[in-house]
Amino acid sequence: MNIDDARDDGYGGEYSVDEDNQLQPEDTLDDRGVADMLDEGYSPPERPLAMNATGTTGDEVRYGGSLAHRISAEEPDPAFDTSEPDVDAVIPGQRYMGEVGDRRAGRLVAHDDGLGSDEESELWAGDAGIDGGAASAEEAAVHVIEEEE
Repeated sequence: MNIDDARDDGYGGEYSVDEDNQLQPEDTLDDRGVADMLDEGYSPPERPLAMNATGTTGDEVRYGGSLAHRISAEEPDPAFDTSEPDVDAVIPGQRYMGEVGDRRAGRLVAHDDGLGSDEESELWAGDAGIDGGAASAEEAAVHVIEEEE
């Protein structure tokens, strides 16, 4: 297939940011706190996927693996493990002894917007809202805990 054939098949290299190309939060089941889904960004995995898995080379694809090897590579679904109760299950409305809040925090930025050196011995920051890119694991772990009255 050459480039002209690809253009004839509808791959003309056109790019559009119209609203009909990207589902907005009100049209999906995901609510990640951003108004426009294009502002969310993407965070690639930290390791290559299936690097050491069977079937990544031509010979392994051609000849396959033994049934015993394929069965040993199976991983059980952790959702079906009923040996212990789920201690991390979220129960709506229950407070978890102040461990975590209900609302995710955004970027934590110093009050001087990170300009200059810090002379204080304590760390103070304010919530600047969710960043346009995807949050790192550390940022996603920070939640707002409302003070009890």
